[in-house]
Amino acid sequence: MTGTQVAVTDDTLLESLAEGLRKLEAGDFTVRLPRGEGVAGLVADRFNGLAERSDRHTRELQLISRVVGREGRLNERLDVEHLDGSWRTGAEAVNGLVDDVVRPTSEIARVLNAVAEGDLAQRAHLEIEGRPLRGEFRGIAETVNRMVDLLAAFADEVTRVAREVGVDGKLGGQADIQGVSGRWRSLTDSVNTMASNLTNQVRSIARVTNAIAAGDLDQTVDVDAKGEVAELADTINSLTNTLQVFAGEVTRVAREVGTEGKLGGQAEVPGVAGTWKDLTENVNSMASNLTEQVRNIATVATAVAQGDLSQKISVAAQGEILELKNTVNTMVDQLSSFAGEVTRVAREVGTEGRLGGQAQVYGVSGTWRDLTENVNQLARNLTDQVRNIASVTKAVAQGDMSQKITVDAQGEVAALKNTVNTMVDQLSSFGDEVNRLAREVGTQGRLGGQANVSGVSGIWKDLTQNVNLMAFNLTEQVRNISAVATAVALGDLSQKITVDAQGEIHELKNTMNTMVEQLSRFADEVTRVAREVGTEGRLGGQANVREASGIWKELTDNVNQMASNLTEQVRNIATVATAVAEGDLSQTITVDAQGEILQLKNTMNTMVDQLSSFAGEVTRVAREVGTEGKLGGQAEVRGVSGTWKDLTDNVNSMASNLTEQVRNIATVTKAVEQGDLNQKITVDAQGEILELKNTVNTMVDQLSSFAGEVTRVAREVGTEGRLGGQAEVKDVSGTWRALTDNVNGLATTLTNQLRSIAQVADSVAQGDLTQSVNVEAAGEVAELRESINQMIVALRETTTKNADADWMNSNLARVSGLLQGQREVGEVCRMIMNEVTPLVEAQTGTFFTKETKGDGSERFSLTGWYGYAQPGTEVVYAPGEGLVGQAAASRHTIRVTDIPDGYLTIRSGLGEATPADVVIMPIQFEGEPLGVVEFASFHKFSPLHISFLERLGTNIGTALNNIAANARQDALLTESRRMADEIRERSYELQRANDELEETARQLGAQNREIEIKNRDVENARIGLEEKAEQLAQASRYKSEFLANISHELRTPLNSLLLLARLLAENTEANLTDKQIDFAKTIHSAGSDLLALIDDILDLSKIEAGRMDVDPHEVSFAELFGHAEQNFRPQAEEKGLDFSVEIAPGTPATFVTDSQKLQQVLRNLLSNAVKFTDSGGSVSLRVDTVASDVMFGIPSLDNAERVYGFSVTDSGIGISDDKLTLIFEPFQQADGGTARKYGGTGLGLSISKSYAELLGGTVTIDTREGEGSTFTLYVPDRLAAEPFNVSDLPMALPEPEPAEGDSGDWQNRPILRGGSGSSEDHRPAMAELEGSTVLIVDDDVRNVFALTAALEMHGITVVYADNGADGIARLTEREDVDIVLMDAMMPDMDGNETTRAIRRIPRFADLPVIFLTAKAMPADRDASFDAGASSYVTKPVDLDELLDLMAYWIAGGDNAAAGQEDAG
Repeated sequence: MTGTQVAVTDDTLLESLAEGLRKLEAGDFTVRLPRGEGVAGLVADRFNGLAERSDRHTRELQLISRVVGREGRLNERLDVEHLDGSWRTGAEAVNGLVDDVVRPTSEIARVLNAVAEGDLAQRAHLEIEGRPLRGEFRGIAETVNRMVDLLAAFADEVTRVAREVGVDGKLGGQADIQGVSGRWRSLTDSVNTMASNLTNQVRSIARVTNAIAAGDLDQTVDVDAKGEVAELADTINSLTNTLQVFAGEVTRVAREVGTEGKLGGQAEVPGVAGTWKDLTENVNSMASNLTEQVRNIATVATAVAQGDLSQKISVAAQGEILELKNTVNTMVDQLSSFAGEVTRVAREVGTEGRLGGQAQVYGVSGTWRDLTENVNQLARNLTDQVRNIASVTKAVAQGDMSQKITVDAQGEVAALKNTVNTMVDQLSSFGDEVNRLAREVGTQGRLGGQANVSGVSGIWKDLTQNVNLMAFNLTEQVRNISAVATAVALGDLSQKITVDAQGEIHELKNTMNTMVEQLSRFADEVTRVAREVGTEGRLGGQANVREASGIWKELTDNVNQMASNLTEQVRNIATVATAVAEGDLSQTITVDAQGEILQLKNTMNTMVDQLSSFAGEVTRVAREVGTEGKLGGQAEVRGVSGTWKDLTDNVNSMASNLTEQVRNIATVTKAVEQGDLNQKITVDAQGEILELKNTVNTMVDQLSSFAGEVTRVAREVGTEGRLGGQAEVKDVSGTWRALTDNVNGLATTLTNQLRSIAQVADSVAQGDLTQSVNVEAAGEVAELRESINQMIVALRETTTKNADADWMNSNLARVSGLLQGQREVGEVCRMIMNEVTPLVEAQTGTFFTKETKGDGSERFSLTGWYGYAQPGTEVVYAPGEGLVGQAAASRHTIRVTDIPDGYLTIRSGLGEATPADVVIMPIQFEGEPLGVVEFASFHKFSPLHISFLERLGTNIGTALNNIAANARQDALLTESRRMADEIRERSYELQRANDELEETARQLGAQNREIEIKNRDVENARIGLEEKAEQLAQASRYKSEFLANISHELRTPLNSLLLLARLLAENTEANLTDKQIDFAKTIHSAGSDLLALIDDILDLSKIEAGRMDVDPHEVSFAELFGHAEQNFRPQAEEKGLDFSVEIAPGTPATFVTDSQKLQQVLRNLLSNAVKFTDSGGSVSLRVDTVASDVMFGIPSLDNAERVYGFSVTDSGIGISDDKLTLIFEPFQQADGGTARKYGGTGLGLSISKSYAELLGGTVTIDTREGEGSTFTLYVPDRLAAEPFNVSDLPMALPEPEPAEGDSGDWQNRPILRGGSGSSEDHRPAMAELEGSTVLIVDDDVRNVFALTAALEMHGITVVYADNGADGIARLTEREDVDIVLMDAMMPDMDGNETTRAIRRIPRFADLPVIFLTAKAMPADRDASFDAGASSYVTKPVDLDELLDLMAYWIAGGDNAAAGQEDAG
């Protein structure tokens, strides 16, 4: 029975197991097997454990799906710390999936946030962390980028259209945005519609106003418009109609009065008012007044034209017409007065001979004034001419030859003037020549002189010749004759020749004396006649010179003839002038005359004729204009000039004034009719004509001002974009006032709207989203206003939401980050209280966590608090008990806002108060309450804070559940271990039951196959990881190749640069100045710094790649510190620093480590200490043994027998606390800004830290900003040896570098890397290199040039080949090559291949081949040694060490021996 029962039980178990496995296969992880005893119970427990884990894993996947996918908490991940095996791999795969989803999502969110903030310059990167986006992620990113492009294009286009229309005034602009749709298309269309409507309206109004200005009154504003624009259109159309009627009537009246000569016409403009009615009445009044006035003026003008000066204008008049009336009447009076005065002056001068008389006509002006002045001028001219001639002749008579006739004269008077002036000139010239001749003969004693008087004739020429003859023939008598002649020349006619003379001289004497007498008589008679005629006005006088003959008689006759002719001519002229003055125009001058007197005669006769003609023409014009009404008639008096011409012109002007006035008025009114407001009535006018003129001109000015102001406002607003302009049209009223007000209203409305919109736009651009457009508007402007306000509201809501979301996400991420890794519930509660309470602006808070009692009951006990005074007893609530228990039971947040006094008190050291708001929120995980948090605040909690607490509650619940799950996991792990022990104890029982479980095993085979499938998945994952590892290795290889190539490309030019700079600095030919040598040293120093940087980067690369080896050997403290002091004491002294080194007492003499790397670390630390310490500070280096009880947490130090501490202390600038972790990062410095004071690459400390780790130690720092720093290097007393695969041949290895910032001698900065053994032991004399031959194989001519120049200076013959094949050919051709300098990288055949080919030639098997290459990677070096290189030197090389190395090999060193020696 027992066996049967067990079989049944096993079958049942297997059936249950099979059913459970089926449900598991179907995805039902809630299935559980009943617990049993023994192996069945163990199998059930294991099955249930597997189902539980699968169920929990599924819930975790659901949780991560919800919190990440639905709630958007992108920082949430599956907790993989408690998972192992495939469970962990699967969870990590899910986390990786979330990461891969979150990264592009975050990138897209970044761009969308930027767009929400108005930054349209951001784009979603299509490559994240070096991996390009693919699939739908790439499509979404590209879609977002296209969206941002469209938004940017929209913003640019709208901005352009707004600028063109609103600022540049370019109407017609349209926003052209390709590819937009939806709301953006509508917004674009709205902007374009607004611009189009404004363009059409402004252009239509401008077209009509331009037509009005051009005189086209047929145009009307027909554009669709609303509001004030429509009112403006109606006003302009009404204005056009009024102008049409007004222009027609004014044109008719102007035509009748001005063209047809029909006075009395009246303009009839029905329906007008205001200014237009006033204008019409003014035109009619002007026409009526003009009719009456013109007719009366015509009457008087006719009377004057007929010689009747008794008529006066009696018509009533005002203003300038009154002035015209008075002027005409005054003119009649003045004409009468003028006639009387002219008659009087003519009688006095012409009849009575009284010179100087003047006509005095009072109150005349214009032409009559000119006539009066002309008559007076005639009298004055004759008076001035006669008196001036008399004055000059009197001066000549008195011997004064300096006087001339200067009065203006014409005709015969001008001829007389010229004759007298010529006579004076000749007398003056004659006197000058006589004086000169008298001086030569009488004073200088030079006889034979001749008087030269140019242009004389007659008596003056005879006198000159006689004087010359007298001077020529008679020396003795010349003085007397000269005296007499001089007296005559001087006008002294009282002198006589008294010298005794005979013959012809006597006759000359008598002649001269007679001449003097005759001249005297002649002068007296001429003076008398001139006085009678010219001064006394007594015509008819005759000169009587007795006994005159010859020229004197002719001269006397001529004078008498002139006086007789003048008397006759003047008397005849006076007779005719008197007749003319008396109105008798029938008399003419008939006396014979010649020259200018003849001209005067003809002029007088012509004047009489012209006066007669003038009278006839004036009578005719007066009849045509005044009687017949024919305007435009002109008096045509041919051949007149002067006053008569002025009289004729005045009459014509009088006749034409009326014509011009009427016609000008007609022209202007017609121009206004045609819209030409530039025309004005410019004709001179008086009286009512002037009033009419002023009225019309004022109207034109107002129209022009109106048009100008409207044009200005339109230009300022529409073209120049200057809002606020107002049309200022002074003195207008009626329709024009209304039009002006309408234009100003339009401009004001547009100004207010645009300024309001611009002000709001500026506020929005500056981040102020509280503004809105409140200006009144209609139509599309109102739509624009609403669109902008909606946009601002949307931006404000979006900005607020984004700010709230950013605050919430950042704080959720921060608090969630703090929750990660927490394993204690109490610590979580305290952390939540301390972080969250002030975050939500609460003043107190409590945290209750759920505890399950032994009886299964649940209680919520106080675990954490903030600002809460805990009572002496335990605070515990059951579900439903109090608000805390109720919140847990209901699983809903409870808010208490109306808090009574005494319910809760928040206390501080200064006071206490009751809060205003209390929030009690359950902490749940998948609907199960795990705790309750309560916060109280003096202020109302904002919805953001409430939402934050609700979302945070989920995270806290997850954290509490994870802590509980971890606790359960730990318990299960303990239980599993216990059960494993039981399984081992009961394994023998299982052995017996093995047969019974075979069937079970077969049933479990399917599960094994599933496990195999899982294993294959794991294997695939492993293969994927291997592929990733291979990709990483390949990337590492690429990095190494890049570093090798970049090192080669940098070292190659550096080699020639440093060598040539070295040669220049040495100045072996002594042809450089000290400054040029300093230049060369500076170039060499800068190149050396660059080389040190390259080496640091390569060292850092080796460290990162794990390829940096160490070479432990015994190192002396004294030697180590001696090198440090030797290198850095000169620098410290140069900078004024106190430098010291100290080895603590009790320190052993030596220890085992890698000296090169140790020196490098100390060198970096000392270099920084010197560099960052100012003058007057101190730097020290000390080594001491560390106490044995000090633990470092580093096995190599903690397990060492002794630990040494190398301390570098300085009093420099120190390092701030926030930079302590940064300074050990590559390329980082405490002062890393662009304006940093100290240089450097930031690699020194990073390499030092890595070297310290290679040496089994570490580097620590103790620093205070502004006080100094202490860097301590801890290393063990013995460094364990590691495999060391370095070639034993002589090669370039790093030597101690100069300190960073070293300013010492450039020659102390070695470039060649020497081996660990000293090359000085093998250094032969430099003389051994003289005469040797070296073959350089290098494709870089710069390096060849530099090396050749350097080597030839030491007596070395250089052979050159630029590739490997040529190098081998040169080597085989020459027998004298002692050594080869080989480059590694060359085209076709590189250095390694060339070296192998050389080694295959037997006679070159031992030929030294030194690689000079820029390839500095260890793999490159090893490959060259494998090819047969003797030594390997990285560029740039140090010339001295290269020569030493060459001397070593030429002296007999061989590859094998050198390799063995250096290996030691």
